[in-house]
Amino acid sequence: MKIASNLKLFLGLASLSIGTTSPALAIPVGDSTSYEMLSEPANESEVAETSKNFLGTVALSNCSGALVQFGKAEPTSPALVLTNGHCVERKLPQPGEVLVNLPSRRTFNLLDRSASNVLGTVNAKAMLYATMTDTDVALYLLDQTYEEIKEQYGIDPLTVTDQKPAAGTPINIVSGYWRRTYTCSIDGFVPELREDGWIFRDAIRYSENGCAVIGGTSGAPIIAGSDRTIIGINNTINEDGARCTRNNPCEVDRTGKIVVRKGIGYGEQVFWFHSCLATSGVEVDLQKPGCLLPKPH
Repeated sequence: MKIASNLKLFLGLASLSIGTTSPALAIPVGDSTSYEMLSEPANESEVAETSKNFLGTVALSNCSGALVQFGKAEPTSPALVLTNGHCVERKLPQPGEVLVNLPSRRTFNLLDRSASNVLGTVNAKAMLYATMTDTDVALYLLDQTYEEIKEQYGIDPLTVTDQKPAAGTPINIVSGYWRRTYTCSIDGFVPELREDGWIFRDAIRYSENGCAVIGGTSGAPIIAGSDRTIIGINNTINEDGARCTRNNPCEVDRTGKIVVRKGIGYGEQVFWFHSCLATSGVEVDLQKPGCLLPKPH
């Protein structure tokens, strides 16, 4: 996968408190910044103007992401940014690896509604969680509260759904990195999506037209139609029609049959987070009964 290319993935967490500090596919594992960033220009001709709303999205140095909240977080709570695990600023997580509570000074650019301007930059103080096991996600804790960001930039966070999305749902994939929106629908779900040595479960398959995501869209929020709710996170696409290799994920059904769909993109589930949330909505406990997120061994 290429950081600003394929594997636009996300998801994960560990026995941590979002009020505390903490801080990544590709084999061989290396510094995420070493992966190729594609330079394909954006082509927005097929995207309706009404679908272009970049408020709440962020641009990383190599990927996309979003300012997020889970449930009804207090305005005075420290804000969070969600992106892919393969977008982190350090070595990528190996299969089976879960990273929690690592210091970070990652920066994120906040965009205005049309993505014509950067409103400002916010800073992480910790990487709370990152993994590429079962899902592909990194969650950052910022050094500002939601209230402070709202007062300074007029930006509200996007809300992460607590429900699995339905097949057929119209979606927008909003990339802060490219300042580009992709529009299609959810075609279905994949029990097991394999890419190189990584496995992602219950992956979201995009419909054939409209969501041919490219490098830099990694970590972009999947937003339900005109709603501003994040129902998934952009993850990867089969670029060349190869089978189960980097940049060419393959589908594995419940019988073990492998299917390759050249040109089809995929996202990951985000509703899993809610099964691990404390009542505050800003604390995560991986030991909570029923918690669906991958845990460190």
